[in-house]
Amino acid sequence: MTEQRKLMQGNEACAAGALYAGLNFFAGYPITPSTEIAEILAKKLPAIGGNFIQMEDEISSIAACIGASLAGAKAMTATSGPGFSLMQENIGYAIMTEIPCVVVNVQRLGPSTGGPTAPAQGDVMQARWGTHGDHEMVVLTPAGVEEVFTLTVKAFNISEALRTPVILLMDEVIAHMREGASLPGAGELFVFARREPNEPSAEYLPFKPQDDLVPVPASFGTGYRYHVTGLFHDETGFPTGKPEKIDGLVRRLQHKIILNKDKFSFHEEYLTDDAEIIIISYGASARSAKAAVNQARALGIRAGLLRLITLWPFPSKEISNICAKATAVITAEMNLGQIYAEVCRVLDSAKRSLSVTHVDGTLIQPQKILAAINEVAK
Repeated sequence: MTEQRKLMQGNEACAAGALYAGLNFFAGYPITPSTEIAEILAKKLPAIGGNFIQMEDEISSIAACIGASLAGAKAMTATSGPGFSLMQENIGYAIMTEIPCVVVNVQRLGPSTGGPTAPAQGDVMQARWGTHGDHEMVVLTPAGVEEVFTLTVKAFNISEALRTPVILLMDEVIAHMREGASLPGAGELFVFARREPNEPSAEYLPFKPQDDLVPVPASFGTGYRYHVTGLFHDETGFPTGKPEKIDGLVRRLQHKIILNKDKFSFHEEYLTDDAEIIIISYGASARSAKAAVNQARALGIRAGLLRLITLWPFPSKEISNICAKATAVITAEMNLGQIYAEVCRVLDSAKRSLSVTHVDGTLIQPQKILAAINEVAK
């Protein structure tokens, strides 16, 4: 049964969601505005037989999570902009070696140290392209405390099912706000259990893909021995320089995510059925956008909201379909237009499009979005 409704902070809901999903290893380094996640798990993980380690920096934090995941643990770390930057090389390693883990990035205003307690959404492109090379990323972003919980569980499920790192991209407002949340009881939400091989060790190929293009590397210590490397490798796990093997690996790492894209392409629509003006937003900005839509409706303007929950892989099909009948599309976000550029790429160039940006370290206000709605409604 669903637990009693309670008042929770976003970071608290993230920690609770991770534990619900089976988290048993966390390594991290304190950094505002994500620190509460580490503080909560430092108390709760040891109490249930899990492991919490405060590392010396963010580089070692993600490295420890990768090592723990190889040993069979469900692993997570949490950070913010500067720390997320330091993690990028090892995120690329986890992509190449197909090691599941969840990385929570609570965005703050940057670049550099920037505003440690100021809200922003400037890490959207970093979450997608922060590590080098051709690769796909799964990035989810919540807009409310209860959704933080459910998306954290989904992040673990996707990571384990596809054997890839998944980014939970929050912002300071969502992480630190408190609101009522009804959390599911044990067994109400699906939790993916990691697959383990069952063939004899002599026949075992750790990186041989299954029908869903995902391999089944064994957890260390379960009786299978194999090689793990960030170099291009074949199905045995050992390095290869054969062009056809390299090409096949790079394409498979992408295709295993694209093949399953529809399973985790989440969005929410609000008053879009008859909308002439569509607002596209996400995270805390979407809360202000929803208020702006309500204000516009009160003025007789047919506005609607498309809230993106999955940012990457980019929901091109959903945006195209929902915005097809709109006369104008406005993208509202707390950066200088990182999602707006992607929206313009997807939509017909003849469609009137406007970007509402906000980078002063405060939450974007509904009035700012309403002003843009009034402009395109003229």
